[in-house]
Amino acid sequence: MATVVYKVADDVSTDAIYPGRFMATVLPEETPQFAFADDQEFNGQLKANKIPSGSYIVGGRNFGCGSSREQAVSCLKGHELVIVARSFARIFLQNSVNLGLKLVTCPEIEANLGDTLKLDAAELVNISTGRRFAIVPLPQSRQAIIDAGGLIAYTRSRLLREAANRSVEWKTIG
Repeated sequence: MATVVYKVADDVSTDAIYPGRFMATVLPEETPQFAFADDQEFNGQLKANKIPSGSYIVGGRNFGCGSSREQAVSCLKGHELVIVARSFARIFLQNSVNLGLKLVTCPEIEANLGDTLKLDAAELVNISTGRRFAIVPLPQSRQAIIDAGGLIAYTRSRLLREAANRSVEWKTIG
């Protein structure tokens, strides 16, 4: 269970998440400082580490629309936030999978700042209101990449596992 720490409406663009004026900063270790930079209060809480990992940002439809900037995902990933939205923009969704940002598509979500949410495999429960909302699960392959921490971590673990299996096969043959 975690708390809703930020709520946004429909069509929140990547420019609102990670303003274009910070595009010179692209390293994943540096991008988190600019998450929602134009909202000084929320950005200040993030920079001061006052937002616990696993906290929820709740959005409307088409979260992450606009440009394809990967930094909009890496800045959120750097704070280990979970994004719950009614829907996600296609490129933002793919960038999230690639970088391992946890997100939940919940078309009927209703939650306010401070509400406590509990996520399981089939639904999201707003503990504060007692309401339950169906989620749209990602395909198993995409979820496995997110769970591994992103595409690089997923690929690394698969390669290491395959190398270990081949090693065992060679020892058995020899």
